[in-house]
Amino acid sequence: MSSTFWWVEPQPAPETPTTNEIESPHRMHDDIRETPSSTPNFQTELAAQLAELVPEAITDGKVDVVKLQELLAGDAADANERFGLFWPGKKRALRAAQEPTTATLRPDPDNSKDWDATKNIFIEGDNLEVLKILQKHYHNKVKLIYIDPPYNTGGDFIYPDDFREGVESYLEWSRQVNESGKPVTSNVETEGRFHSNWLNMMYPRLKLARNLLSDDGVILISINDKEQAQLRRLCDEVFGENNLVAQFIWVNEGNVDQQSKVKGVHEYVMAYARSAAEVKRPSVIDPNIDDDSKLYRELIENSITKNGPANPPSEVELPVGFPANFDSGVIGVREDSYPHVLDELVISDGKVAAPARVRSGWSSRNLLDLFIRNGCVPIEDSEGRETWFELRDTGAIYMLKRRAEDQGHVLSVLRNFGTTKQNSSVLASWGLKFSYPKPVGLIEYLITVFTRPGEDALILDFFSGSATTAHAVMAANLRDGGNRRHIQIQLPEPATVADERTTLAELARRRIAKAGEALAGTRKNQLSIGSEQETDLGFRAFRLADTNFAKWRVTSDVESNALEQHLLDLRESSSADDATQDDLLTEILLKQGYSLTEKIARVEIDGLDLRAVYDSDGDFGVLAYLDEHTKPSLEQLRTVVGAGPARIIILEDAFQGDDELKTNLVQLAKSNGVELWTA
Repeated sequence: MSSTFWWVEPQPAPETPTTNEIESPHRMHDDIRETPSSTPNFQTELAAQLAELVPEAITDGKVDVVKLQELLAGDAADANERFGLFWPGKKRALRAAQEPTTATLRPDPDNSKDWDATKNIFIEGDNLEVLKILQKHYHNKVKLIYIDPPYNTGGDFIYPDDFREGVESYLEWSRQVNESGKPVTSNVETEGRFHSNWLNMMYPRLKLARNLLSDDGVILISINDKEQAQLRRLCDEVFGENNLVAQFIWVNEGNVDQQSKVKGVHEYVMAYARSAAEVKRPSVIDPNIDDDSKLYRELIENSITKNGPANPPSEVELPVGFPANFDSGVIGVREDSYPHVLDELVISDGKVAAPARVRSGWSSRNLLDLFIRNGCVPIEDSEGRETWFELRDTGAIYMLKRRAEDQGHVLSVLRNFGTTKQNSSVLASWGLKFSYPKPVGLIEYLITVFTRPGEDALILDFFSGSATTAHAVMAANLRDGGNRRHIQIQLPEPATVADERTTLAELARRRIAKAGEALAGTRKNQLSIGSEQETDLGFRAFRLADTNFAKWRVTSDVESNALEQHLLDLRESSSADDATQDDLLTEILLKQGYSLTEKIARVEIDGLDLRAVYDSDGDFGVLAYLDEHTKPSLEQLRTVVGAGPARIIILEDAFQGDDELKTNLVQLAKSNGVELWTA
């Protein structure tokens, strides 16, 4: 569905600047900014950070590694006896993550749903390139990442990273040939370096993914026994072993008729945080917990009588006013059972009437003492729960806590969340066929474990496959009224459904649309129609493409040969003449750090065809003039500045070599407090 455009009446022009206000066209100025041509260069940024932290380790503009090791002294590992995961190609895989890209995304409104209203994204393309493109805006903004990467069973396709990793590699792959011109194949063990190929694929993608996680963000990775050990070590390196949240075991109710000596009926879901200390306790309770469990009770109560080597007996004096759970009575002196009652306990009006000593081992002595010092008024425990103590008629002392509304109970074994077979049946009823799609119920549950309804969480899946994550996000929002958003990334792997040759990316888009239709028919969603918060069932579609600007293209490091030229000839044309203004604007906004869900419209101001990006207040955040074939007049540009945008973007070629016009626009923008950017 295409975007909706509307027209804005021309705005009145501000007063003409005086001669003194107009600068000489030959004067150099710092008031115009150039759009960066590529994604950030992580090597350069890291070196700059080191220069800021340890300037003495920088010599002639380069990092002096020896000096850095001297400064770190005992904190630096011995290069000859390092502990870690090493494999052939690791250094080049790291460089693949660090290498910037000039690639971009092209909007695809015709394959989208509810383009103007949705905040969800579907991107067709190589996930390594796309993850780089997303770095500018989405850095530190993603609350949850779920991926179900190839399990490397010998039949899975492993992305053929050859460490050029540019958009040429993606375009080459999408045409199903490798660097030798042969059809791509799966990663079979007979090829050698079986595990290395898989690690070389995963390493750079996980490095980039970590950058996108928020401080309290979590990444979930499904895997089986084949690469579980390697993945665990790899994630320890990328995320830090202290940031392992859990290694879930998913009981997948697999095929018990399999010919294996031991029937495998489980897989794993590894959960790593950017910072485990920042991750909140889950607010959901495992649905397998019985309904009559005390976990569902408002109050948590436990006796604190606990004797043993770790809890040696000690005396506690219960003061006047210490609460009891019975109105009146007397508990006599005793030493034949714990707690020992050393002084007669007299209870009146539900409270201790006279000081009395008791003796026992206590499981929460510090909290009990704090409660008594606080005048026997409820206190808060380390998790902020209201806590108090009371005497029972048995002489035992109980600790009571009021369970927080968001107090969850999550188990490390995931059971009864559906099967791939069940999910396949649902998809087949929609005319879709996928291999081993994860159950929606499993992913929906994990989403509710690590995100909460009201936090506007962004969820990313860069191995989208059958788009189960998109379906699960919509289902979770419908169930708990949340406003989570999702980004899906999928390579256009070839697929065939009912004799139709298509791609997994196309099938995934269809699945999201079908899931949205099914969810829209539920009673809860019908009740929300017309309300302020409706479930977002749409998505904006984009495709990975080469830069729209010829001046920004970079050449491959691979030597030219006949095949390379052939591949370049096959590439989609990316000339400025071929690109639409919406294509150009999307690329410029991405490289300037805007999101993929900005509110954008076509507007006319004083006869100029522009694109407007609106801010949260509905005002012009950006006005962009992207027609290089029509040079605007100074009067028209003055009117654009007078419309009051925070930023103006104009193509460098739109000036058509008129330096005076460019310089006058710089002065107009400066005098009106408007940022001026070119591309």
